[in-house]
Amino acid sequence: MYILNKNDKKPLYVQLYEQLKKDIIENYKIGDKLPSIRKMITSYNLSKTTVETAYGQLVAEGYIESYPNSGYRVEDMNEVKFRIDNIPVKIEDENKIDWIYNFHPVSLQSHLFPLKLWKKLFSKHINESLDFGKYSNSQGEYELRKEIAKYIKESRAVNCNENQIIVGSGFCDSMALVAKILKSIKYTSLAIENPGYYVTKEIFEDYDFSINKIPLNENGIIIQKLRESNSKAVYLTPSHQYPTGVSIPISNRYKLLNWAKENDAFIIEDDYDSELSYINRPIPSFQGLDNENRVIYVGTFSKSLSATLRISYLVLPQNLIDIYQKKFKKFHSSVPLITQKILEKFMSEGHWDKYLRKIRTINRKKHNLMKTQLLEKLGNTMKIESQGGGLSIVINPTINIDFSKLKELAKKEKIKLYFAKDVSGGEWDAIRMGFGGFDEDEIPEAIELFSKIWFESLVEN
Repeated sequence: MYILNKNDKKPLYVQLYEQLKKDIIENYKIGDKLPSIRKMITSYNLSKTTVETAYGQLVAEGYIESYPNSGYRVEDMNEVKFRIDNIPVKIEDENKIDWIYNFHPVSLQSHLFPLKLWKKLFSKHINESLDFGKYSNSQGEYELRKEIAKYIKESRAVNCNENQIIVGSGFCDSMALVAKILKSIKYTSLAIENPGYYVTKEIFEDYDFSINKIPLNENGIIIQKLRESNSKAVYLTPSHQYPTGVSIPISNRYKLLNWAKENDAFIIEDDYDSELSYINRPIPSFQGLDNENRVIYVGTFSKSLSATLRISYLVLPQNLIDIYQKKFKKFHSSVPLITQKILEKFMSEGHWDKYLRKIRTINRKKHNLMKTQLLEKLGNTMKIESQGGGLSIVINPTINIDFSKLKELAKKEKIKLYFAKDVSGGEWDAIRMGFGGFDEDEIPEAIELFSKIWFESLVEN
């Protein structure tokens, strides 16, 4: 039994780490299994971050090791002593603060993940993944790509076959490949939405692309400004623009496709959260409207299933698939084969559709509750900029808020806030209020505390 004091100046993860280490040294034998993270969370009413941080420190120092599907086990103590004598323990980090309320904009509650089913599928198909004499397909497992093609055709009207799909280990991985392919055909300029997802900007800058920031209006990217930029590719989040939430109407989609055709250019369509739409079905994809092989479609399982799985995918037009096959086949999907096998079965056996229906229902309720609470507690002091999709609601002040003071007060109250301009560039001071990581009954409490520091941050005239 560990004694943890939330009123102690020493962070909870430090207390847990120290007591666990003492317990391991005094009472555990080599190979003994530690309590699971889930059990520690339940037994001591701790956050997942607190437990993971404490366990992570013990792993770093060599006391324990994580074993797939087996949890954490104690390592050889003699080895440990040698390894850690000269390793300082680094503790304090803002990312390790035990936040009371964390408004992470793309967070899903861990208990929603179908862990029991995932383990069952793992046990059932592990042997299929252990052909040690054979490499998997460079584009990802054929059957998984087949399931992805089927799903995005039905849900997003994407017109493709499995041979056009490349499975990657997350958005950055996929975007880096796109940058390489485009650069190989002498395309070195990229237009991006402003404000927009500036991680894309940084990835393409790493490959020496020139970046053109194109402003937005109520219909998304301003097409005339795009024409004036002389860009050879444009990155868009057209169905739920990040971070403003606007959607590009069908008429403008055709105009953008004409722009791509006329300029021998490409559209990179990032459809990052279309599964999580709570009001209307998203407009059919750019890719499905394209008859000229001008659209690169980007999808992910991270937002709706789990960020830790790191599974994304590209749908390349046939002309770019041909280039990939000639020049980049060595890329080879880095997603573990067993993960691909499990996901394929998860989809083919109908679990994916059932899961999506479940989380849509749960998060629609949370979305509506947070919206109601924001309107009730903040009233006309803020404007809702984006709602109806994803895992967050974006708000902007209509009064003069001191954002520096707001950040300071939030940290003091252990409220983690996320500001749009930190990841979208510019001076757009909107706040992304994530609801996906909360229980329903936590949302009124969280908004009540947020409203307190919101009004305390008001600049007096």
